[in-house]
Amino acid sequence: MIEITHGDTTTLGARCTRDGTNFCLLARSASDVDLLLFDRVDDAEPARTIPLRDGGHRTRNYWHVHVAGVGPGQLYGWRVRRGPDAPVDDRADQEKVLLDPYAPGVALPRGPVREAARRPGRNDALAPKSVVVQEDDFDWGDDEPPEVPLDRMVIYELHVGRFTRHPSSGVPAELRGTWLGVTHKIPYLLDLGITTVELMPCFQFDEQQAPAGRRNVWGYDPMSFFAPHLGYATSPDPRVARAEFRTMVRELHRAGIEVLLDVVYNHTAEGGADGPTYSWRGLANSLYYTLDEGTGAYADFTGCGNTINANESVTRRMILDSLRHWARDMHVDGFRFDLASILSRDRRGRVLRNPPVLWDIETDPILARTKLVAEAWDAAGLYQVGSFEGDFWHEWNGKFRDDVRAFFRGDRGVAGRVAMRILASPDVYEAEAREPEQSVNFVTCHDGMTLNDVVTYADKHNEPNGQANVDGNNDEVRWNGGVEGPTADPELEGRRNRLVKSMLAVDLLAVGIPMLAMGDEFRRTQHGNNNPWCETLPEDSPPGAEPHPPGPYDVDWTTLARHRDVHRFVRELIALRHQLWPFENRHRLTLTEFLRRTRIRWHGIALDKPDWSEPSHSLAFGVEGDTWELYTILNAWSEQLEFELPRIHRNFGVWRRLLDTALDAPEDIRPLDDARTVRSASYVAEPGAVVMLARPRAPARR
Repeated sequence: MIEITHGDTTTLGARCTRDGTNFCLLARSASDVDLLLFDRVDDAEPARTIPLRDGGHRTRNYWHVHVAGVGPGQLYGWRVRRGPDAPVDDRADQEKVLLDPYAPGVALPRGPVREAARRPGRNDALAPKSVVVQEDDFDWGDDEPPEVPLDRMVIYELHVGRFTRHPSSGVPAELRGTWLGVTHKIPYLLDLGITTVELMPCFQFDEQQAPAGRRNVWGYDPMSFFAPHLGYATSPDPRVARAEFRTMVRELHRAGIEVLLDVVYNHTAEGGADGPTYSWRGLANSLYYTLDEGTGAYADFTGCGNTINANESVTRRMILDSLRHWARDMHVDGFRFDLASILSRDRRGRVLRNPPVLWDIETDPILARTKLVAEAWDAAGLYQVGSFEGDFWHEWNGKFRDDVRAFFRGDRGVAGRVAMRILASPDVYEAEAREPEQSVNFVTCHDGMTLNDVVTYADKHNEPNGQANVDGNNDEVRWNGGVEGPTADPELEGRRNRLVKSMLAVDLLAVGIPMLAMGDEFRRTQHGNNNPWCETLPEDSPPGAEPHPPGPYDVDWTTLARHRDVHRFVRELIALRHQLWPFENRHRLTLTEFLRRTRIRWHGIALDKPDWSEPSHSLAFGVEGDTWELYTILNAWSEQLEFELPRIHRNFGVWRRLLDTALDAPEDIRPLDDARTVRSASYVAEPGAVVMLARPRAPARR
């Protein structure tokens, strides 16, 4: 027997109680609201409709009801009717079944869900459904956050589906491409030296937001900010998805690996005016989205059709509640914010000096232990690298990527900039009075080509995306050495391999937090596609069909065997960083203080004579640590260069060669206790090579 009472506004969403569930929804301007209870996800009619009207079920803009006898697993949705006083810019298809924005579980019927949500009229059978879940139904055991120190972090960006979906992954077939599949690769991540995984979007996203005959794979089109993506679970049951996500986090934590989520709070899957009505559009369109004041049209600072009105109070609360949910209930260690500069804009799109939502996030006590990483730009030209608001944010350093690539491509005028990138970009960050780890350094990420493809393709090859190759970055720094695509020429292939190792060396040895994109450590390829956000559906596969077979951009683990030398190089390089890195910031100094204490000397081919001129393509530097002196050479010229070495000094022993990217394995990198000695007064660096030498400091005499 279902008993209905007024309920309360204590918690938005569906909250389980001792004898039922309390439902609470924000629906501004609604004249009446129906709570719809479904027995099955594809039912054409709700099993029970509970109409809510003014009075006991409405408090200001909040609609609420307590339903006894309803518990975990219940499917539900909302139908909202707009009152005569609703703003003209509120678009509400009053027949649509709407998702609860706060539902931590979403169930999806098979079929053209997106199209049904776009066309007028009812969509009950094809509507996504919210699911009641019990928050405390998981055994976390003794789970604790690893809390890896900033100067020990090595981030590995991965896509949950593509990381293990290929048959060569070694993951059991039923677990490939899932949360649990990631747990099978924990030994691999540990062996490589990874401390932190950054997962591409894990919120429930709209796979049908893609050109005809394709599906969205990347996940940058969220349908929910609270529910884990069903496509990464072993079952379409949302409760299974939640449990398996939590299992993945728990097992990564047991291995000492942190979990960061790539979160998308800048737009939603509802798109522009012709997009579907899933949730926010039908509830309070003008609160959740940034609209043109004159026309009511969606502002598009994201390139995805709409822009979230992040600094509106209701939306700010939703973003904060979402982050708290993932940190508190799902034990996530931090977040990377996609197009984070959107969070700096007001409801008109103007840039705010002190964006409330950013300070809300930074000062929230539940989020105080989490790590916050910003992609500090948006699709409308706002670029805030080095000026992103806040005291504790780290930033993807896009300038690091571009300058390191340009240097090894042989561009002019880059040598001085690369020196800055190696030192955590003081030209960008020094004025911020922040720590060196503000800079997250990378040479590749999901956006753009893989590192293998950066040195293999001069042109992008995005035709499989179905957008006539107009999508993706046209200005990405890339080159092919004279041959487009793979080559059988051993000399060219050797040069490409050298450049891959050299850029990885700079990434992993520079000051800041290094980040690797999955598979770069063994030259994964995307065949020249620099925007593989979607993939072709199998023939005769209807929208929403399962399962998802392997795709052309999945990590092909057979590549590891072909490029085992690069994999070994990266593993030893990370170990070298942890063992010998002279830039540890043990005292949490600001970048300015850190550089003041760092004993670094810049050189050219002659000692103390760096070449900062426009045509320069080389540099060298020495760093004197507490127990070691390091000497590093970068040669991006197309010819050999001979570099003078610091002379023998009574405080130091003989030089040992730790790495030379021009040499074949295993001479390309050797452990400290097995490094070759260098007794000459100079060292010849090959074109495109990075060399690092070390010599121990003699013990002090008593």
